[in-house]
Amino acid sequence: VIPPPVIHIESYSEDSISFSLKMTTNIKVSGYVVNIYWTFDSHRQEKRTLVIEGEKSVQKVANLTAHTPYEISAWAKTELGDSPLSFVHVVTSGTRPVSPSLKAKAINQTAVECSWTGPRNVVYGIFYATSFLELYRSPHNSTTSAHNLTVLVQRDEQYLFLV
Repeated sequence: VIPPPVIHIESYSEDSISFSLKMTTNIKVSGYVVNIYWTFDSHRQEKRTLVIEGEKSVQKVANLTAHTPYEISAWAKTELGDSPLSFVHVVTSGTRPVSPSLKAKAINQTAVECSWTGPRNVVYGIFYATSFLELYRSPHNSTTSAHNLTVLVQRDEQYLFLV
């Protein structure tokens, strides 16, 4: 039986998490697959996937959001097959940024100008869809470090926007 890997949180800050991965077995490990999950505004779950080569590993994941819960899951790729998943949870330190205040204004039938307030020097994600279900499961999206973005949409549809 292949055991799950051990995920140990080495440190965390407002915008990063460092963790180590190891196996408690003599089975040869060729690498790990790590998923990092977090949720924005309870509407959209995000995921970042890391594919890591080698047996032992210390990783640092940066560009995270302050005071946000993250779930890290990992499995090992071994000579005998894939291991079961292991999970850890961590909340980054600091104060979570205030949610931006979004305004969306139709420019014409296929373009919407989105603008918002918020801190400078950060990356914003703009998500939009024609229903709450689509906004949660598979929204259209774009990122920018600006405070406005023109989004192209289908004519004769109503859209929901989230930044």
